[in-house]
Amino acid sequence: MRLRQQLPALRPSEQRIARTAIADPAGVSGLNITQLASRNDTSTTTVARFCRNIGFDGYKSFCLALARAAVDESGRRVEFGISEGDIDPTDTTAEVVRKLAYQEARAVEETAAMLDLAEVDRLVAAISGAPVIDLYGSAGSGLAAQDLQQKLRRIGYQANAWTDVHLALTSAAVLPPNAVAIAFSHSGETEEAISSIETAARSGAFTAAVTNFPDSPLAQIADAVLTTASRETRFRYGAMSSRMAQLMIVDVIFMGVAQRKPEAISDLLSRTLAAVAGRRRPRKNDTL
Repeated sequence: MRLRQQLPALRPSEQRIARTAIADPAGVSGLNITQLASRNDTSTTTVARFCRNIGFDGYKSFCLALARAAVDESGRRVEFGISEGDIDPTDTTAEVVRKLAYQEARAVEETAAMLDLAEVDRLVAAISGAPVIDLYGSAGSGLAAQDLQQKLRRIGYQANAWTDVHLALTSAAVLPPNAVAIAFSHSGETEEAISSIETAARSGAFTAAVTNFPDSPLAQIADAVLTTASRETRFRYGAMSSRMAQLMIVDVIFMGVAQRKPEAISDLLSRTLAAVAGRRRPRKNDTL
């Protein structure tokens, strides 16, 4: 996961090494540094620098971590009854279901494992005292923004989810002091999300990014960064697992805010539930 997240920020020669390791972690963990350098048409110096750039003190510790990750991955695939995680056109419906369950479960688990809890606490504190919360997201990321909007509104917060960039920018431009602005973007490179956060920051808002890439342009300009962990695959159902990871973070944010005023929040949730109770059609047996 560390390799996938840091891939866009690596040099081209280092990206080749990373992709080789991602494609065959077990095999690469058994290579010496000269063999890995030769396989990627680069030098041992570049491999050593690559290991340092992704947070290891040397090639040996990189290989040990890679071997552990490969064993863990293999064990989880056995648990889900699949030989590999990517979906193939020839897969049966049962195999597709198992592979999707595997990918989405991994996305949630890895997001929870690597989530910066101090950043979560900073964002929750900012939301708790904010007069308004702006939420930005396009396409699939817009669904996460809308989910957080409806959750915060149910407990009395003035939250607005903007999926249209013009509406997002005009709202961000007039945010009051102490407002909060959160942008959802898997890549962290979405122009709409970046522009909206930049505009919100100029208005004096506390800004946050929910992204899969901690070194992305969006992450670099936000006050707080919450990182998801999901994987792109052949049929891009990484767009599905990224949504699950974002929604997991939405729930973490919501629960953090709700925990600060549990009695008041319980009352507000009961009131909002009562407000829509009359919109539910009774079952036939209930009228007999």
